[in-house]
Amino acid sequence: MPFVFRSPRGPFRGLPREVPILTAISFTVALGFGIVAPDIPAFARHFGVSTAAAAGVVSAFALLRIVGALPAGRLADRFGQPAVMATGIGIVAVSSIVAGFSNSYAELIILRGAGGFGSAMFGVSAQTLLLVSVPTEQRGRASGLFAGGFLVGGISGPALGGIIAAWSMRAPFIIYGGLLIVPAVIAAAVLREKSARRAETAPRERRALAEIAAALRDRAYRAAAGANLADGFAAIGVRSAIVPLFVRDVLHRSAIWTGIGFLVVAALNAATLLPAGRLADRFGRRPVIVSGCLISAAGLLMLALLPGLAGYLAALAVFGIGSGFLDVGPAAMLGDVLGNQGGTVVATYQMAGDIGTVSGPVTAGYLVDVASYGAAFGLAAGVLGLAGVLGFLAPETRWRHQEAEPGPVDPGLVGSDRPDAGPVKAGPVDCGPAADRPH
Repeated sequence: MPFVFRSPRGPFRGLPREVPILTAISFTVALGFGIVAPDIPAFARHFGVSTAAAAGVVSAFALLRIVGALPAGRLADRFGQPAVMATGIGIVAVSSIVAGFSNSYAELIILRGAGGFGSAMFGVSAQTLLLVSVPTEQRGRASGLFAGGFLVGGISGPALGGIIAAWSMRAPFIIYGGLLIVPAVIAAAVLREKSARRAETAPRERRALAEIAAALRDRAYRAAAGANLADGFAAIGVRSAIVPLFVRDVLHRSAIWTGIGFLVVAALNAATLLPAGRLADRFGRRPVIVSGCLISAAGLLMLALLPGLAGYLAALAVFGIGSGFLDVGPAAMLGDVLGNQGGTVVATYQMAGDIGTVSGPVTAGYLVDVASYGAAFGLAAGVLGLAGVLGFLAPETRWRHQEAEPGPVDPGLVGSDRPDAGPVKAGPVDCGPAADRPH
């Protein structure tokens, strides 16, 4: 019996069914990751290793996400996004459950590395499917809702994880793996038909390196990837790694204030997502990207310059607003420039964010050791400023396909789920400096 999906309501009204489904999947994945993340270092130390070795378990997951991104993109192109998404979630689920029963540090780090590769498969295929499933005029709102699923799940998970870890250090891994079974089944069963229809109308595959080269020639793609890297560097890397130390060493406050500050960021970020998505759909992606970079940079400079708790909270509030813009604008621009490209282009975009996430804590931590916290926050603000310049110099992509010269409707695209399929020919699309297409 076919799966019956009711018309979305509330914030999902008018959006394709893939958007609420993928948002629910992103929430579940982020919730599970939030449950297990606080427990990982302590569980690793349980095997008698050093603090650095314990942190290496976290790094193994992040490193395999980077290494696995391009292969995941090729797999998504060949087998379809839902199949790769389900497989990736399944790999994370199985590796997490088995990690909960690991008896040595070596077993734990190998299993977490496998989970990182599965996470890359999920991330690339999910974002690709999201972006190709919505029309240009809805892409900003859809990206905001998808990011909101991750955000809410990521906020909820650690609170539950702390309670579960107090009962058993192995339980969070097993619960995490169990939670992922549901989104894996949804990805495999509910979204399968979408992938099959797209496979029939997809253009001829091009080599991965050629796809990436074509994307990098597009200033809009470079701006989107640069903003994603800067957001990963500042929002995830510097904020998550350096702010807790800043609260302890400079403000001389307890970890409670770190939690309060992060809650302020999350609340303002969540409140900004839908308005930022609507702005991106109405006025274009470029203003949202530039505003996000500049507002986030301003928040980090405030953090470096304003004294006391009031300055700290005000800075993080501003940073949270800017981060909300950056969760929407770059992803929407990425969807606009996909053209006839495949998952490898989305994979490269994801790699940029992951590289920022990995390099941010190391670089900022070094500056804290040799200079000051202000220098670390200033560096992060500078990275965001450079990304803002790239965004300012990039062409606007919101109306890119509408501005392309109309051509006859390709019979192969008649009835396609792509809302903009009518004027697009089956051959490569000339969309300006370079056509790109991923996710």
